[in-house]
Amino acid sequence: MRQARPSRRPYPFPAHRRLQAPVLITSSTVTNPPIGKAMTQDTIHIVLQGKGGVGKSLIASLIAQSITDNGRPLLAIDTDPVNQTLARYQALNVCTLPLLDRERQVNSRAIDDMIEWLLAHDGDSVVDNGATSFIPVTGYLAETGALAVLRDVGKQVLLHSVLVGGQAMEDTLAGLSALLASTDAPVVVWLNEFFGPVEREGRSFTESSLYLKYRARIAGVVTLQRRNSETYGRDLALMTEKALTFEQALKHEAFGTMPRHRLWQIREDVSRQLQPLLNPPQAAAA
Repeated sequence: MRQARPSRRPYPFPAHRRLQAPVLITSSTVTNPPIGKAMTQDTIHIVLQGKGGVGKSLIASLIAQSITDNGRPLLAIDTDPVNQTLARYQALNVCTLPLLDRERQVNSRAIDDMIEWLLAHDGDSVVDNGATSFIPVTGYLAETGALAVLRDVGKQVLLHSVLVGGQAMEDTLAGLSALLASTDAPVVVWLNEFFGPVEREGRSFTESSLYLKYRARIAGVVTLQRRNSETYGRDLALMTEKALTFEQALKHEAFGTMPRHRLWQIREDVSRQLQPLLNPPQAAAA
């Protein structure tokens, strides 16, 4: 039976066009900037984590907004078969690509289609992957040599994974460990402090054995710091509930002067951390 084609808004598959999204955030504690990459090289950002509900889609949206803020053409793809959160951001012109077939099994041909989209796009790309397809997608990347194919045509690939504090920390550590062990691309680690400090026995992530083992592979660490839940937390929750970019929220009637100021602070904090990863210094070129 002929497989249904993945959907893309507003252009139908397989058309590949430059997407003009609004502008937004950027920056990080860059420990190992990607080597030998010019500022204008196309970069593919893939967000992967086997634990659900830890902020993957938020992170994908932050990266996407940062790319458009830098004036780069953006291709954003939501592959989550359960919760297509990123696709709700209309300003980012997100493509949807269902990875599950009718038997709820991951369809490798759909991942093939995603690789074709990434190869054809002239600009930067962001892929938001769901927790349910984490193992199949990482397995696909490891077994098929897809990362090498992307690099061979001049694309830079950055994998992004998230760690959280609290009860889910061990699960997210396991997911990050599996990602590092099964792939060879640089990884950006996001520390989401929403559920508490990302620490184990008083030691930070950069003091952990996992970090020390893979330090050469970790391109940077970005912290989403824990803030007052009654102010910053409610502002960010309302913004994400409405699927607004920062640019939209800062002009939206639902936010008064102080909520806008707090959102601006969050945006600037992420920008300060993420920008070096999106714009690695040309001096790093070998």
